Amino acid sequence: MARRVVLIRAINVGGTAKLPMADLREIAASLGASDVSTYIASGNLLCVPPGDPARFDRALESAIEARFGFFREVISRSVSELETAVAAHPFEVIDEKFSYLYPLTAIPGPERVRDFAARSFGDDRFAVIGDNLHIRYAGGAGTSTLTPPAIARALGVTGTGRNLRTVAKLIALAG
Repeated sequence: MARRVVLIRAINVGGTAKLPMADLREIAASLGASDVSTYIASGNLLCVPPGDPARFDRALESAIEARFGFFREVISRSVSELETAVAAHPFEVIDEKFSYLYPLTAIPGPERVRDFAARSFGDDRFAVIGDNLHIRYAGGAGTSTLTPPAIARALGVTGTGRNLRTVAKLIALAG
């Protein structure tokens, strides 16, 4: 099996949900993952999961919750899935730090996607393509009203965002 990029939602952000990367690597290895590494401290794990990737993702969620006392969604993608998602990014990339790929936990229902697309978040642009949300923030993610809670409420699924610079680095590291 090939190496996958495993993304953990909202850890080590704003002083909450502290998860040391050494502990994350240890947990992944204890669950049977091989070729385990991390990239920066924001929940980016690279590994070859044992068997079914979705089963590994759920086991990692449970292990993190059992050890650290908080639940965070785990969303993984293959290198080819990430490459395809980046190629499908529908907006001009003016600055990689303002253009995001936001992998979702599932494909949102068509009515939710339609209603979400009709909403306005100022000058921020966004589009749902399959199980990914693509965003181009006008002034950065930190100042936008297009926030993770707003996304989860509107789409009925959650996800986790990475700017395209980080996604490119994760693809390079995993490939």
